[in-house]
Amino acid sequence: MPRLSPKIDAASLRDRLAAPDAPRLLDVRTPAEFAASHIPGSYNVPLDTLREHRAELRGSLDEVVLVCRSGARAAQAEEALGEAGMTNVHILDGGIVAWEAAGAPLNRNRSRWDLERQVRLVAGSLVVVGVVGGLVVPGLQWLAAGVGAGLTVAALTNTCTMGMLLSKLPFNRAPSCSVVTMAELLKERRP
Repeated sequence: MPRLSPKIDAASLRDRLAAPDAPRLLDVRTPAEFAASHIPGSYNVPLDTLREHRAELRGSLDEVVLVCRSGARAAQAEEALGEAGMTNVHILDGGIVAWEAAGAPLNRNRSRWDLERQVRLVAGSLVVVGVVGGLVVPGLQWLAAGVGAGLTVAALTNTCTMGMLLSKLPFNRAPSCSVVTMAELLKERRP
């Protein structure tokens, strides 16, 4: 089985998926994002679930390519799996955005806003409320400053507390699949 570089571009991944020893695709986006569109044959293991159960997943995977919207969450997932001892872990460079831009196949279902767009909406709304509300309620403009500081920390640490909180909302979740069931699915050979 050829060793992939830590990142793999969409064209190379398409070639690898056609091979008999194709890697497993783990999509670490929220269930709602996955339901809206995903790479055929990929499995949805949201980042929080992957972090929590990385040891159980380790025994179910030989080679894996991690997928998210743009690559940031996949990088966090790669780090988590690396801490669990997995070494044959790769990231789809540019994520689902690059996959779609390359014209690669994508299963599309219901339309949902991705998590990044939800964060922009909530953060932007809080800034507007803070600035405009500060004209009426003295000190409310500090809400806008707090959101700005939070976005700065998110950029510097490549994490997003607001995104993690939004991912827990009911419309960003799907019926749960136990980790034991997911591990069994991942062990099965593809047709």
